[in-house]
Parts: sequence; C-alpha cells; structure tokens
Amino acid sequence: MTSPTTDQTEGKFDQAKGKVKEGLGDLAGDNKIKGEGKLDQAKGKAKEAMGDAKDKLNEAKDKLNSNS
Repeated sequence: MTSPTTDQTEGKFDQAKGKVKEGLGDLAGDNKIKGEGKLDQAKGKAKEAMGDAKDKLNEAKDKLNSNS
C-alpha cells in the first residue's frame, strides 16, 4: 500500500500530465490524445482523493491511539 503523500503526489503529476496531453491533442486535432489526457486527469484526481482519504484515516487512527 502506498503512502497518502505518494498517492497525492502521483495524483497531481497525473493531472498535470493529462492537461499537457489534452492541450497537445487539442493543438494537433488528435481526439485520441485529447481523450487520453482527460482520462489521465480523472485518474490523477482519483489517486489524489485516495491519498486525502488515507490522510484522514491516519489522523483519526492517531487521534484514537493518543486517547487510549
């Protein structure tokens, strides 16, 4: 299992990569590349959200452990 920070970083990278691909596809008139860019952005957002959720879960776990 990857760390929340890794998921968030990879998610941001995938989103940036997707924006570049989408822009290149738009400039070149290549709908396949443009679609791949949109898919990369969606994948990046999901990965970042997973990292955020892991962060919240770890915070809650730490809070429970400190109250024990």
